[in-house]
Amino acid sequence: MKNIVEVKNLTKEYKNLKAIDNLSFEIRKGEILGLLGPNGSGKSTTINSILSLLKTSSGSIKIFGSEMTPSSYDIKKKIGVVFQEVAVFNELTVYENIDYFCGLYIEDKKLRSKYIDDAIALVGLENFKKFYPKQLSGGLLRRLNIACGIAHKPELIFLDEPTVAVDPQSRNNILEGIKKLRDNGATICYTTHYMEEVEILCDRVIILDKGKILASGTIDELKQLTNIEEKVTIEVDNLSDKIVSEIVEFKNVDTISYNGSALVITYKKGKNNLTEIVDYLNSKKVKYDKIFSERPTLNDVFLELTGKELRD
Repeated sequence: MKNIVEVKNLTKEYKNLKAIDNLSFEIRKGEILGLLGPNGSGKSTTINSILSLLKTSSGSIKIFGSEMTPSSYDIKKKIGVVFQEVAVFNELTVYENIDYFCGLYIEDKKLRSKYIDDAIALVGLENFKKFYPKQLSGGLLRRLNIACGIAHKPELIFLDEPTVAVDPQSRNNILEGIKKLRDNGATICYTTHYMEEVEILCDRVIILDKGKILASGTIDELKQLTNIEEKVTIEVDNLSDKIVSEIVEFKNVDTISYNGSALVITYKKGKNNLTEIVDYLNSKKVKYDKIFSERPTLNDVFLELTGKELRD
């Protein structure tokens, strides 16, 4: 598969801080690449460096096979960027905003009109063309922000947390729109803190922390990196400390947590863990409401690789 973006040995230093530390990866044609990491991991610095918005300390960046520089306007016109902060003009309507941003790339008015209509349809803003940004809900505003960034039909798109603080309906609309962009031939780099979105959208994932790649691969490949084989959740009230302490001693148990209403057990290995815990609870005459088992999620992998401590 052809590489649209090639990053090699990229480093960005701020005095005594390495925001990016010898980073190398590629974004392949026609894929959605998830770029994940906790706050301060280097995601935004990496994207800004790729876009040549930041001067890097060392390394190389190629896009569409050519070196990316601040003056690479022939490359930049093929790129769409949707940053986390909404950037539209409050004095322009929905249609006028999209027309303005699309007009930066597409001079032909007839072609631009078609592109604008396509972008409006993609994000579901057909009924809001004459609305001003202040009249839009948060979800509609996010959808307008996306339309402005992709109206010129870029081949490469960077989406930085496009679903922050939107309602479930708008989120679903945005995710479906991103899939359509990929299906229509776009290559996408996607950052988010919502792991379920990554599992839905991304063909590959890179997990960054402290400017370095901790892991990369498909969702299934990343899940194989975790030490957790199985997670069992039991809805149960008034579980005694003694029973919890006895479950901790089970052979394959890795971690256990109990918040007064749900017992969560993670197992390192084993095939009959669910049967074992059910038999034990029944022998102790413990009444429970629900019990279910699941494989490790991407969120489990992310926390295991990057740690569970809070980040600023």
